Amino acid sequence: MVLAGGRARRLGGADKPMVSVGGMSLLDRALQACGGAGRTMVVGPHRATVRPVHHVQESPVRGGPLAALAAGVRWVRAPFVVVLAADLPFVRQETVTELLRQAAGCGTEGAVMLETQGRDNPLFAAYRTAAVRRGLALALARHGVLTGLPIRVLTHSLVLRYVPDIGGVSIDCDTWEAVALARAILKPDAG
Repeated sequence: MVLAGGRARRLGGADKPMVSVGGMSLLDRALQACGGAGRTMVVGPHRATVRPVHHVQESPVRGGPLAALAAGVRWVRAPFVVVLAADLPFVRQETVTELLRQAAGCGTEGAVMLETQGRDNPLFAAYRTAAVRRGLALALARHGVLTGLPIRVLTHSLVLRYVPDIGGVSIDCDTWEAVALARAILKPDAG
């Protein structure tokens, strides 16, 4: 599940998932890392993608990551769901595979990537689907709505493993400076 419905305030409201880095959109880069998925969903406005996806829209539109996760998880039939923000230019299929391996570990409900600064990124993770559904139901019962709530309302209720970032795969493109850095590293001819 790729979450692609944010406002991109730090990018001046640009359509961040469609920003090109290394000759392809950030959204397509995230989708490329999901090559082994049985079903891939994009939560957010319908956009053209390099591979077939199931498009889902949270309600209300731009309701935040927790509302987006709730909209997408309804369609998940697998025991695990990978959740990726659409602004991760360096995510690779190997990284997703490792997150899934860690999430499947005994006693855990998910595995979350640690950014290079040591902060966890719950939008770069693999979760047990049942745990996500249970956590969303609990959040809805406590708060009455999911709209506008941070994703950490969910993740604080889960038993998680934290996977250290090796190689800078957790860098996201929240600012034009980060986009420029990613473009410099991922030049189209560099592969």
